[in-house]
Amino acid sequence: MHTDAEAAALPPGAGGLAVPQLEIYSVEGPVCVVRCWSGPVRVGQTFEDGRLTVTAIQRYSRRVETLDTAHSAKVTFSGDAVPRLRHSTAISPTGPRLYGYVGDPAIRAAVRPGTEGRAIRTPGDFAAWASEQTPDDLAEPFTYVIDADGVLRLAPRHSEHVACAARGWVFGAGEIAFTHDGDGWAVTSLTNQSTGYCPDPDSWPPVSAALSLAGLAYTDGFTHAFVFRHCGGCEQLNVVRDGFFVCVFCGADLHHE
Repeated sequence: MHTDAEAAALPPGAGGLAVPQLEIYSVEGPVCVVRCWSGPVRVGQTFEDGRLTVTAIQRYSRRVETLDTAHSAKVTFSGDAVPRLRHSTAISPTGPRLYGYVGDPAIRAAVRPGTEGRAIRTPGDFAAWASEQTPDDLAEPFTYVIDADGVLRLAPRHSEHVACAARGWVFGAGEIAFTHDGDGWAVTSLTNQSTGYCPDPDSWPPVSAALSLAGLAYTDGFTHAFVFRHCGGCEQLNVVRDGFFVCVFCGADLHHE
């Protein structure tokens, strides 16, 4: 288990969050090793709109009733979202799930300051960014993330998502393409394809909110939604295709939820 000293460095602003929030380090069935970003979290606390309930908290082999900010523990959950628990994510009672980087550590280590994607907070921000792109640039999709502040960030297509996010946590990530007509800018293609963050298809709400802030027209939902699963046998990352939940590397079954 991670020590409290290791857990002391919380993400920016996490200690001041108004609601309980847990970072999940590891998952074994309904039991997770977690760090509390914002607490206290109590036995009986619900997360993800009531789909998860804390049924037990254990610190140093002793059961406790609460988990305070910056402390780590083993937490047992119940609920229909238990199969969706995943390491390197952060959960809260009602807000969308945050995703941490789960890709190649060497890629993350190579990220340098100043390589993050352009922040698009307003329609004016997008117009300024778009005016700097060539027609050839705009003919291709771009890398995007929705950062931990809910802001759309854009970078050239072959940029790593972890660089676009400045190595930070994200609400969403993938590829996005745009077009311009007489009514303004619109999204023509939008995915959650990021093998560095592996966001779920239900990461759509914060993506939608960020696009609205940027003044972009878009259809409801991803134009192409990807489902990612890590194999419990060989630990390889799989992209599930055609609803076939079988590891392409070792043949083991992948969990559906």
